[in-house]
Amino acid sequence: MKRRLALCALAATAAAAGLPTLAAAQARPIHFIVPYPPGGPLDIIARALADKVKDSLGTLVVENKPGAGGNIGADFVAKAAPDGTTIVMGAVATHAINPWLYAKLPYDPIRDFTPITGVARVPNVLVMTPETASRLHIASVADLVAYAKKNPGKLNYGSGGNGSAGHLAGEMFKAEAGVYMAHIPYAGGNPAQLALLSGQVDLTFDNLASAAANIKAGRLKALAVTTAQRSSAMPDVPTIAEAGKSVGLGKFDIDTWFGIFAPAGLPPETTARLNKAFVDAIESSEIRARLGAFFAEPMPMSPQRFAAFVKAELAKYERVVKASGARIE
Repeated sequence: MKRRLALCALAATAAAAGLPTLAAAQARPIHFIVPYPPGGPLDIIARALADKVKDSLGTLVVENKPGAGGNIGADFVAKAAPDGTTIVMGAVATHAINPWLYAKLPYDPIRDFTPITGVARVPNVLVMTPETASRLHIASVADLVAYAKKNPGKLNYGSGGNGSAGHLAGEMFKAEAGVYMAHIPYAGGNPAQLALLSGQVDLTFDNLASAAANIKAGRLKALAVTTAQRSSAMPDVPTIAEAGKSVGLGKFDIDTWFGIFAPAGLPPETTARLNKAFVDAIESSEIRARLGAFFAEPMPMSPQRFAAFVKAELAKYERVVKASGARIE
């Protein structure tokens, strides 16, 4: 009885002081920010995760805050209170590419966030049409590099725009292989793929999920995936690092990844609770199936490992973005 009265008194004191009690904090919904429009892969996965963790974390409200390449949504979370009720589905763009691509970024990708866990990574794939590959006698990554070196400036590649994942993968390929290919930017991934299929460009570094149907139908030839490991969705397609080891590409590794972040200053116990809930969800068969539909490989990890991963990605993309010359004022 005395213990119950003491707890009630403590709760009353906290309420009077304007401090949330533990029960009150748990009752508040978690706002899960997606910094991109509804209907995309990150939005769909965020909603699936929100549903999966509701038993352990309570209600999650998924909110789309698109704009400025993801910067608006990321900045909203960077400036939120570190109380565990606001998180964001960040990505390679918001936390590794945009800091070097945008002249002014309203947040710091490291100092302003608490990393929770990685969610998944999606390979890009180096593709050509069978007709172009046959005409140029290119059957492998090594053949492509050999042709580019013998014919400087004759090859071009398309992408979804300056600073896009496909653009930066191409620039990284050029730098590591020591070749030159002209970059032709389009207004999005679909126009770039159509340009490839119609023969307007020689090759692209397309998102595997976008290219898969045309690869399986024989309309595109997959030379290699861009990740360090082969994709479980297409295990017969080698990595660029494997296929290009003899031509200077043995360490090639670039992809599209996304993960969960909270504001900086999140208490360790809250970080641990969020990490466990989301890691358990990502490792579930339901979420793995959802990720598989987008050819995404799960990448759950500890907050410490995810923090180290993000720092390494930020350093990697500094070199790639600066080499590309892409800049948004």
